[in-house]
Amino acid sequence: MSTRRALALGALLAGLVLYDADTARLPNLPANWDTALVAVVLLPSFAAALWLALPLARASIAFLAGLAASLGLLAVALYAIGAESAFNATKLVAFALAGFAFLELFQELSWVVLVGVIIPWIDAFSVWRGPTKEVVTKHPGFFDRVSIEFHLPGESASANLGPPDILFFALFLATAQRFGLRVGWTWVATAVLLGLTLVLTTVFDLSGLPALPAISLGFLLPNADLLFARLRESRVAR
Repeated sequence: MSTRRALALGALLAGLVLYDADTARLPNLPANWDTALVAVVLLPSFAAALWLALPLARASIAFLAGLAASLGLLAVALYAIGAESAFNATKLVAFALAGFAFLELFQELSWVVLVGVIIPWIDAFSVWRGPTKEVVTKHPGFFDRVSIEFHLPGESASANLGPPDILFFALFLATAQRFGLRVGWTWVATAVLLGLTLVLTTVFDLSGLPALPAISLGFLLPNADLLFARLRESRVAR
């Protein structure tokens, strides 16, 4: 990672921590403005951290796993001392690094594509009838602790993304980088579709929607032609 990129990542994370720490002092906004703030500003800002950290995905799995574990322990310590804003940002980076490391388990592009096709259905079932619904409805405090929170100005409420959402976002970005796909468009499409998911949650007054369909489509749609060509080339080679 270049020095300029590392400084940009550090400045972004510091800005997110400062915003998170000061949300209680900010004026309370109407619900529609809260949705717009998260979808257009906060969510892309958090996603930008993954973009800036992306060069780290080229590191070894041992380095990534070790750094992710170290940041996970740091996050626990920050939570224990009540530094919840720093805790939130540290979780984000730890989950992203875990996603980068997870790519090392996939030797073929076709494996990642298969995961991208399958996980939206698993996530949808989990949110509506499975483990995610169980955790969110019966153990909301635990979900808040492990998820990434987008705090709303002037109130204690927040929009949340679970650990798998960040992990797979990072995984698909790293896949696009490794296999020469459209990294920038993958990031843009994923951020836009996640924002749209949040808007739909507000419009239809839902407690939550699965985020992995948006994340998977954000990877598959802008790279569809390239993925088809690569998979066909691989099949012909075999």
